Amino acid sequence: MPPTASSPVRPRLNDGGLLLCRVAGVPVLLSTSWWLGAALIVLLYTPMVGRILPGAGVWESAVLAAVFTVLLAASVLLHELGHCIVALRMGLPVRRVRLFLLGGLSEISRTPPKPAQEGLIAAAGPAVSLVLAGANGIAWYAMTPGGAIWLLVAQTCVANLAVGVFNLLPGLPLDGGRMLRALLWRITGRRVAGTTAGVVGAGAVAVALLVYAVIGLFNGAADQWLRLGVCVLMAWFVVAGASAEHQAEQRRRWPSGLELSDLVRPVLQLPAESPVGDALMAAAGRGVVLVRADGIAVGLLDQTAAERLATHAPHEPAERAAEPVEADTILLDSESPDAVLERVQTVLAWQFLVIDEEGRPSGVLRREDLRSALRSRRG
Repeated sequence: MPPTASSPVRPRLNDGGLLLCRVAGVPVLLSTSWWLGAALIVLLYTPMVGRILPGAGVWESAVLAAVFTVLLAASVLLHELGHCIVALRMGLPVRRVRLFLLGGLSEISRTPPKPAQEGLIAAAGPAVSLVLAGANGIAWYAMTPGGAIWLLVAQTCVANLAVGVFNLLPGLPLDGGRMLRALLWRITGRRVAGTTAGVVGAGAVAVALLVYAVIGLFNGAADQWLRLGVCVLMAWFVVAGASAEHQAEQRRRWPSGLELSDLVRPVLQLPAESPVGDALMAAAGRGVVLVRADGIAVGLLDQTAAERLATHAPHEPAERAAEPVEADTILLDSESPDAVLERVQTVLAWQFLVIDEEGRPSGVLRREDLRSALRSRRG
């Protein structure tokens, strides 16, 4: 499905920044830190414009630097939308896209369950950047050298090429690091092996960036200060991102020795019209599936909501305190522990219905029980 823009949205402040628009239903936000990055680019790039176009004054150079900053942001946005569209096509929800100080970030709500999916989603962004670089490169080649438009086309080409190539470097959280993780995940069958390689690659990328910046200083490169600032920020971004990926991988792993059956509570089926007070007493710590007269399960009894309802209306139907049973909140008792942990971490639900291979309820897994067990094991 190609990306489609929604109807115009009135700009407003959001928890992630200024809401610019929605593309394919995904909100695009401009973080407050982006303005700082834009100001730095204009400040550092303006003198370079004056050197490339000797006839340009200070104000004209500043305007060209500001236009280039906007074109760069648009290029980064298209890069991120490449990730989003592929993720959406694979059925993975995307929470939002944010443009911030160091570029852009696509927040995909779920970890891709297969290495091929992670690899394709990661590759989509650099592919978009390289296509943009190629298109601008053709226009650059066809234009007569000199002038403001020529400079903007040339710099947009170089910027997209740099974004595409940089993101292909084999270190997390860069796209190249995710592609490396997908490859090793595919080969070894262990996602953690790919994450470890991506973290090591991130260290190598950070060192290479700092070395490149130092070489510029010693050689007196024309862009030495711009290079230093960008390289230091990007090295910090790569190291911080790799550390976050490593920690997330540790949280994603199921502790050895812990069995799912140890956490699943017995399940009790009750009529949905049962008084909520009676349902609470009958539960006695078990999970409760509320079933209508036609045999359709309406949900799991939410103990907290049921207790609140029972305090003032104990004879109300228990169905009023039910948490719906949806596809994402159903677990097979044969699923791997890592798959169960991934589901619980990504789906916003208080409890999950566990069923056997024949589709019969075999228990209820509560989020709090899993969290307590994980804290105990990892503590």
